Amino acid sequence: MKADLADLNAFLAVAQARGFRDAARIVGASASTLSEAVRRLEARLGVRLLHRTTRSVVPTEAGTRLIERLAPALGEVEAALNVVNLFRDKPAGTLRLNVPVSAARLVLPSILPGFLAAYPDIQVEIVAEDGFVDMVASGCDAGIRYDERLEQDMIAVPIGPRVQRFATAASPAYLDARGRPYHPRDLLDHACLRGRFTSGALTSPWEFERSGEIVRIEPQGPLIASVSGAADLLVDIAVAGGGIIHLFEDWLRPVLASGVLEPVLPDWWQSFSGPFLYYSGRRLVPPPLRAFVDYIRA
Repeated sequence: MKADLADLNAFLAVAQARGFRDAARIVGASASTLSEAVRRLEARLGVRLLHRTTRSVVPTEAGTRLIERLAPALGEVEAALNVVNLFRDKPAGTLRLNVPVSAARLVLPSILPGFLAAYPDIQVEIVAEDGFVDMVASGCDAGIRYDERLEQDMIAVPIGPRVQRFATAASPAYLDARGRPYHPRDLLDHACLRGRFTSGALTSPWEFERSGEIVRIEPQGPLIASVSGAADLLVDIAVAGGGIIHLFEDWLRPVLASGVLEPVLPDWWQSFSGPFLYYSGRRLVPPPLRAFVDYIRA
């Protein structure tokens, strides 16, 4: 039984995006076009592939089984077609990257403008999220993660700053009113502004290090916000005097430099290794990804 390749791609896009509208934005087609393609595929196969409600789209058991075989197969088809790119003066196509929000904010802005200027025929799509996902199954060519979160059997290439730090800060008004901490354990008596990952886990404990001594604390406070979408809200609340924040130093650098936030325990700020671009070593590397890897290495 033959099925149109475009219909298969449409089904996979809708299933991965969990909705027709979101899939339409990703692939650059209308929701009605994708809906018709999925209906056509279901009619040809004689089985329902998606459960549709007004709020969500979820694969049926048959749809899930099809996705398991289809996603890798379509990836290989795309890789095969990308071989043609080797005969171009400059590579073309789409580069899809799955990155944490912190990398989208702190790493990519210094890299992408130059890369896009050097390779005008490459379109880059960024999926920014803090949940740990299967990069290949999500339809992305590569991801950015920190070393402790790298998947096995992946090739890792350093990208961005090689050393970063978490910074702790509060507004001068807050510190004048509540006192300035002199040891990480003093934070237990303060209003701490905390984040939560999309997995539901809190961004704690807060970890500090000085002269080989490591101190971990479980802070408490009046506000918890999603680090994937509301980190700037935490910064704004800290600036307004709402409490003490613990975030990437590079994220806080502008408000620290302006003086609206004051460093807290700077001698205890802990350093950690920078992020890596990672991709599967078991697939033919698409030319857009190869160009990006060569660019960041240079």
